[in-house]
Amino acid sequence: MKPGTTTAACVALLRRDFKLVWRRRGDALNPLLFAIIVVALFPLALGPETAMLARISSGTILVAVLLAMLLSLDALFRSDLEDGSLEQLVMSPHPLSLLLGCKVLVHWITTAVPLLAAAPLLAQLLHMPSGSLGVLLASLALSTPLLSLIGSVCVALTVGMRRSGMLLSLLVLPLIVPVLIFGAGACDAAQMGLAYTAPLLWLGAWLVVALVLAPLAAAAALKISLT
Repeated sequence: MKPGTTTAACVALLRRDFKLVWRRRGDALNPLLFAIIVVALFPLALGPETAMLARISSGTILVAVLLAMLLSLDALFRSDLEDGSLEQLVMSPHPLSLLLGCKVLVHWITTAVPLLAAAPLLAQLLHMPSGSLGVLLASLALSTPLLSLIGSVCVALTVGMRRSGMLLSLLVLPLIVPVLIFGAGACDAAQMGLAYTAPLLWLGAWLVVALVLAPLAAAAALKISLT
């Protein structure tokens, strides 16, 4: 790997972002704690009836995980904007979309992977049938990167605005409703013994499209926001 190449720039950016997350690991755990608290409150509010909790388990976990990731989206480019490195990325000779894709990858690994690891515990809290756990994990594995990619475009549009958290939520939430519907639909179909592959295939197709288009759209939006 030669210095100055695009590969070297991506590796350096990944190392830098992982180091920054490690230094602020307390903040990185906030989405995980938020999801656990939200899911734990449902049995307290609705009662301990196993059948009712099992019926709402998949939708509850998906909503909690997606909202937890939404909380962390605002910080995707914040530290880079504050220290001036975001402008350096824009002026870099390397493809901006590829560099932003690296930042989205770091966000997904540090935010979604802990939530995926905690999903079996959340499923136990809501008495989800064990046969549906695999479908839930597959839905989360497809839904969470979609949220990171879609959210990166919305964050790039609002990166220069003060107090953009509410605006960011208003932009992202309507876009992730189809993701939530298909993810929860696959889990519900698995619980009822029906075919669940079609919703997962739709999520996979959207993820492939988002992997190609979202970094390009985020790069264009970021250039507009910083000019």
